Amino acid sequence: MTEVNSPPRLGGWTRFVTARPRLSLLVALVLTALAVVAGSGVADRLGSGGWEDPTAQSTYATKALEREFPASQPNLLLLVDSGSASVDDPAVAAEADRLTARLASEKGVIGVGSYWRTKSPGLRAKDGHEALIAAHLTGDEKATTDTLDRIAPALRGTHGPVHVKVGGIVAVRHEMQTIIKEDLARAEMIALPVTLLLLVMVFGSAIAALLPLGIGIVAILGTNAVLRGLTEFTDVSVFAMNLTTALGLGLAIDYALFIVRRFREELSTGAEPLTAIATTLRTAGRTVLFSALTVAVSLAAMLVFPMYFLRSFAYAGIAVVLLAAAAALILLPAALLLLGHRVNSLDLRRLFRRGRQAPAPAPTSGEGAAWGRLANLVMRRAPFFALATAAVLVLLGLPFLGVRFGTADDRQLPSGAESHVVQQHIRDGFPGNPGGGLEVLAEGSATPAQYTAYKAEIARLPEVAGVDGPLVKGDSAYFTVLPKGEAVDSAAQRLVGELRSADAPFTTKVTGTAAVLVDSSTR
Repeated sequence: MTEVNSPPRLGGWTRFVTARPRLSLLVALVLTALAVVAGSGVADRLGSGGWEDPTAQSTYATKALEREFPASQPNLLLLVDSGSASVDDPAVAAEADRLTARLASEKGVIGVGSYWRTKSPGLRAKDGHEALIAAHLTGDEKATTDTLDRIAPALRGTHGPVHVKVGGIVAVRHEMQTIIKEDLARAEMIALPVTLLLLVMVFGSAIAALLPLGIGIVAILGTNAVLRGLTEFTDVSVFAMNLTTALGLGLAIDYALFIVRRFREELSTGAEPLTAIATTLRTAGRTVLFSALTVAVSLAAMLVFPMYFLRSFAYAGIAVVLLAAAAALILLPAALLLLGHRVNSLDLRRLFRRGRQAPAPAPTSGEGAAWGRLANLVMRRAPFFALATAAVLVLLGLPFLGVRFGTADDRQLPSGAESHVVQQHIRDGFPGNPGGGLEVLAEGSATPAQYTAYKAEIARLPEVAGVDGPLVKGDSAYFTVLPKGEAVDSAAQRLVGELRSADAPFTTKVTGTAAVLVDSSTR
């Protein structure tokens, strides 16, 4: 009796994704085009901060100072270089005073001060050839960035006997955001062709190699649109874009490799394209689904952190993982059904071969057999390999015992970036750290004598280079404490604890770069 071939067993998901393959791809193309439009300009709406704990003492103090003493925390610094002349030269002082007055007249700028007006030694370089003008730009991150874009071109550069460079927290964040956007575009221009070349080497077929790359592009563009939408409701860090590109390409290509490779294996056994897709989704498809859900759930744990810098990794990670899996399990099967055996077309490897292609090796001596022998060896010696793997992982993790946490600052920028140059000059050439001082907010009624006694007490602390203040307003006052070292080194972090434990006849709260780091790292 002749056996009649039964139709392929199709699951509900297989029937869904293969019912209208052309329509599915058309809809995907339209949605991707919409994602390009929706996600355009997303980098300009992302923030470069977000490492502050909203419930921390430092955050409370920062908001209180912004409310009661809006000029207390300068976020813009102008480094004025007088060349070979002294900053006290009359011509230099006159030009610096003109720049200070011009800055003070700008909209969105308050609390402008300079060495020439205050004669504060912390604002004058040790060599006497550089000094600082400090100011506070008001508003949120976008408002301060807009203000900087408006005023910086007229301030930087040569003005008579002085040369001005722009620095401070606002400038650092602005340059960081700009450089990240440029670097991501450059990385994508490099990564995509290199990835395509590697996929061609793996698959041989240019058609098969383009499929995983297409899935990655769809996932990245879709995630950019999701991030753009989230910026309407919450803050999102610019660093989320780094994760989107890296994870989007990596996971999308990984998932597509599972699907495409299994599909080609089924075709090689003589299966029809529809049957090959059904088998692929029952096997490799389940692997992709469980992998994506596992990664998404793991990343969701970052949503519990109060700092939006960390939550942003969850936003980007979950979106790109789910989009990559959806594209691999919906769009890719539709494309493979339409391609069929043409998925093996355009074998570019033959361009590099000489002579006639040798027949494919038997399974007993091929690559699959080698991996099979390795797997069998691992299973036969499972305890040994488990202990050896654990030992290697522990060894790789030992350097973490000496980790030192920090905040994103100018040192993440290239050495030639203007704001990095300014901050480095301040670190190397100025007494104390004018851009990294700590602010102590004092709340509660107090007499001038009590303020004076408290100021003398904190001035005696070993890590303190100087204390300015107090500036009093009603029942509130604040002191500015300059640490001797860098803004976020271990000494500055110890100083935060010492200031918080110092005796005072009023309530005190400490903020500043080091205080924010201490509060964030203890969450």
